Amino acid sequence: MTDRLRIVSLLPSSTEIVCALGLEDALVGITHECDYPPSVEGLPRLTASRISHETMTSSEIDHAVRSQLDGHGSIYDLDEQRLRELRPDLIITQELCEVCAVSYKTVRRAARMFETDVRVVSLEPNTIADIFDNIRVIGQLTGREREAEALVSQLDARMKRLEAMTSSLHSRPRTLMLEWLEPPFAPGHWVPEQVRVAGGDHAFGRAGEKSVTTTAAEISEYAPEVVVMIPCGYYKEDILRQLPRARLPEGFHNLPAVERGAVWAVDATSYFSRPGPRVVDGAEILARILHPEIFGEPNEAEAVRVPSELLRS
Repeated sequence: MTDRLRIVSLLPSSTEIVCALGLEDALVGITHECDYPPSVEGLPRLTASRISHETMTSSEIDHAVRSQLDGHGSIYDLDEQRLRELRPDLIITQELCEVCAVSYKTVRRAARMFETDVRVVSLEPNTIADIFDNIRVIGQLTGREREAEALVSQLDARMKRLEAMTSSLHSRPRTLMLEWLEPPFAPGHWVPEQVRVAGGDHAFGRAGEKSVTTTAAEISEYAPEVVVMIPCGYYKEDILRQLPRARLPEGFHNLPAVERGAVWAVDATSYFSRPGPRVVDGAEILARILHPEIFGEPNEAEAVRVPSELLRS
């Protein structure tokens, strides 16, 4: 089937899913953010961002995003001409978050200009179960049902094994997953689930719902014992580069997590922002951060402690 099927993935997460199902040879176009697996590097890039994580501060990015979206614009461009030239049979996109990917309306409009029918599928995951269902959906659309079910079974088994190991814990550290630096965002969607399964207290966040801005007062009241920085789309190196220019919530230095040196930076874009197979890796990394006495310390490729001198409020 892959000899005939031509897939355009407009989500880094769906690119990962397509490849995990053995369909990398069917991919004909991806986004500017698709970087996993590394073998997709040479594929045509169909999107571009108007915002730069490299040159703009966390606060500047937030302001630019809000300005664009409040004006009903988009922060992404789609190369519609290139898309038509690639003649895809299937385009995978999303409507969940206008900050995460090119507008669904833009994709639908571009698809209507094709001379032949092209199927546009929107993935809308809010929970880990939804992510697993998305894998099944892509399997059904591409004739890879068996591979999809096998992948989901493997991922689900890892989650259940982790949950079994943490279910009887007497100590669950209060865990703040900081989804944006300035302003601070409390986690939503599948992240609180990752925290719960990893053996942390997941009260600071709303599982299955959108992430929302939070306040210094709310953070201080929660008094997190562990802070994990997961700003959307950032790698560890991005976080460490941004921190000297970011003003964290007032009183941040007085949090128990800061006092005990338990502030961590992780590859958010790999393990927490993307609703793909590696959310399970993210839960496992969190377990090593929260309970090294059981799971062992995370290695530096997985997570790094943030030096206190980088934390400015």
